[in-house]
Amino acid sequence: NLGNYPEKFVINGRAYLKVEDLRYGTNPHQPAAFYKPEGIPCPIGDMKVLKTGKSGLSQTNLEDISYALNIVKFFKQPACAVIKHVNPSGAAMAKKGEALRDVYIKARDCDRRAAFGSAIAFNKKVDAATASEIMSSFVECVIAPDYDSDAVNIFNDEEKYKLNKHIRILQCGDISALPAYVGDNTELKQTIKVLADGSIVIAEPLLTALRSASDLKQAEAESQALGKVKSLFSAAESQIEDLLAAWHVNISVRSNGVVIMKNGQTLSVGTGEQDRVGAIEQAIAKYRQKYSGKETLDGAVMASDGFFPFSDGVEAAAAAGINAIISPPGSIRDAEVIKRANELKVAIYHAPERIFSHH
Repeated sequence: NLGNYPEKFVINGRAYLKVEDLRYGTNPHQPAAFYKPEGIPCPIGDMKVLKTGKSGLSQTNLEDISYALNIVKFFKQPACAVIKHVNPSGAAMAKKGEALRDVYIKARDCDRRAAFGSAIAFNKKVDAATASEIMSSFVECVIAPDYDSDAVNIFNDEEKYKLNKHIRILQCGDISALPAYVGDNTELKQTIKVLADGSIVIAEPLLTALRSASDLKQAEAESQALGKVKSLFSAAESQIEDLLAAWHVNISVRSNGVVIMKNGQTLSVGTGEQDRVGAIEQAIAKYRQKYSGKETLDGAVMASDGFFPFSDGVEAAAAAGINAIISPPGSIRDAEVIKRANELKVAIYHAPERIFSHH
């Protein structure tokens, strides 16, 4: 029986216990079950379901909340990630004076159309004002470390909020248990990828060595034709936090991925393109299509999850007003790319690793 999943199984020496049978996998005709590793705290595997929705969780719901938590785990200030089809439609973090409701609105309105039917994650307790705002549009799932009692009452008010009466409200465990940086404890948190023939790949989780502004390094490279070339421009002080945030958000974007950010808010996310400049063009076009007449990209920053094989990606970003970029090195044309960025007065920072995500 395709849907007859065991209560326990062992793989790579670890035991997994069934949490529950899911309403379906990625699609309704795919049976699925949810498991957690035995013997360790699991912020998702141990989560409490405060409101079940119409018929429980699907694999799609679980994957979306996992990627959403994988974003908000990086931030000490209040943060929110809105996920749709395992990619962020928007993410935001609090600037001075902003409440959690403000952060949610920023994250949702990065791409309000795509946020319809999304999964939302917070890294702080959800209050009543935020809950009321969430219930103003259709949402599949919300996950957070905690909720005010008034917020829970709002989520359960199916008569007042008929549009969202089937919303699923989930309380996760300690987000700090999720590894984020190189060197963090990854015990029993390796990723398992099943290939089309049943073969599997076991790998360490995708982590970053970029922890703080002190880890940001201005790009430099050397070529036979150009000699040593270094970025001549620095990001504004107000852009540094955005560069770090864009990089951390991009870890949960399907490659080729780029994240454009300004003032603690993603303005656009380019994802899944087969070429680097295509991802940048996609993100810029998406912003212009959906938000014509709003804030321009002037002064925005951009993170790229892979290196620039040519200077065309930097040229496309600069033409749109982006003037600070973070990406990993690795191209044989790195020196040419930095030289072109200098000509365009764009600050380039090199990250310590590539962050491709092939989910």
